[in-house]
Amino acid sequence: MTAPRPDAVSRFTGFADAYDSARPRPPAEVAEVIAQWCGRPRPDVVDLGAGTGLSTVIWDGRAGSVTAIEPSADMRGILAGRIAALEADRAAAEDGGTPAGAATSFTVTTGTAEDTGLPDGSADIVAVSQAMHWFDPARALPEIARVLRPGGVAAAFDCDWPPCTDWETDAAYAAFEEQTRAVDVARELQPPRAEKSGHLGRMRASGLFRFATEIAVHSQQYGDGQRLVDVALSQGGVVALLKAGATEDEMGLTRLREVATRRIPEPRPFWWTYRIRMAVR
Repeated sequence: MTAPRPDAVSRFTGFADAYDSARPRPPAEVAEVIAQWCGRPRPDVVDLGAGTGLSTVIWDGRAGSVTAIEPSADMRGILAGRIAALEADRAAAEDGGTPAGAATSFTVTTGTAEDTGLPDGSADIVAVSQAMHWFDPARALPEIARVLRPGGVAAAFDCDWPPCTDWETDAAYAAFEEQTRAVDVARELQPPRAEKSGHLGRMRASGLFRFATEIAVHSQQYGDGQRLVDVALSQGGVVALLKAGATEDEMGLTRLREVATRRIPEPRPFWWTYRIRMAVR
């Protein structure tokens, strides 16, 4: 008898620290363009599927309030610590006589995209970073629309995977992803997911939004070959396969590690492209 497939939360359980240290941080421009499109000063933001808070803190100083919703206790622990550190730094700056600007209030809570537990019309922006593909669109989109005020913006953003670094390394990563996907399918470990390329179409087809569009912004961050391997190891599917007994050779990770460490021995720019799908309520 085949074991039941893990859900998305369990798939990302047990490696929150590694996830947090390897994953890219969304650039400030992501928050800036969403806030501009919303057109409301110091909006109330919901960060849905907030993870470890990498996407939460980009709203500091731009939003009036941020409610970060994350179902994983592992991720939520790091998220709460990141917010506490941010608030401590702000308090220290103020004690030292440095104006910290308008403070953003943060709340961290559990919940899901399909059942946020938030009141009707309580947000100007519902932002979703690297998580919309794990949601049930038929239930999550109506929940997002319910939470938004009229004229509010739903924004789902993801970075293209992997970053652009070096032609041979990029080719090795593509081969690694193809092998990993084949092993994942064969072992039937992947939870149901909605393809990221369909986010905009599903927003438009839902009938819940007046207008929807997609743009791209770019981010430059630095890393070496080991950092790229760590990025690969931050993928929930890779961790699930390793836990299930798949080998690094079987997934192509051994080859990726060899190429990345040889081609990128020292830090160099990692070029990430972020695709932002925005829909107005």
